Amino acid sequence: MAVILASQSPRRKQLLKMLGMEFTVIPAKGEEVIPVGAGPKETVRTLSRQKAAAVAANAREDDIIIAADTIVWYQDMVLGKPRDEQEAARMLSALSGNVHQVYTGVTVRQGEKELSAAECTNVRFRKLSGKEIDAYIATGDPMDKAGAYGIQGVACLFVEGIDGDFFNVMGLPVCRL
Repeated sequence: MAVILASQSPRRKQLLKMLGMEFTVIPAKGEEVIPVGAGPKETVRTLSRQKAAAVAANAREDDIIIAADTIVWYQDMVLGKPRDEQEAARMLSALSGNVHQVYTGVTVRQGEKELSAAECTNVRFRKLSGKEIDAYIATGDPMDKAGAYGIQGVACLFVEGIDGDFFNVMGLPVCRL
């Protein structure tokens, strides 16, 4: 039996290592299909299930697969990973001075047994200046993160407070897992 993380996320790897887990990384491949009209919880649960199923197709029956998917939700819209610096600036400007939600779906699968859940954390940003946004984007940090920020890095300076699981915002709701 092996524990498999179905993700390339360095943050998810870091969190599992922090828990003292031994695991192998096998990123899920394939198209992500979101059900039409799905809300944020259904979206992340569906995507995490798809990732777990994709990896399970080539795993042993007794392997334990952990899959997750995270989105930033603001004003009924998903803020994914920015395509370019201009989109990152637009996302950070929108989040500035406002509250948004971070949803992560997590699925644990072994053979045909599967447990899946979604976690939500409210994140409140302070008002950001254009110079702060530009300086943060210049670090390159926002470019591979949903919502164009990583709470565990320099962007922690933007966060006035959270309500929920901090690690959920990093991409893996550790307590739920």
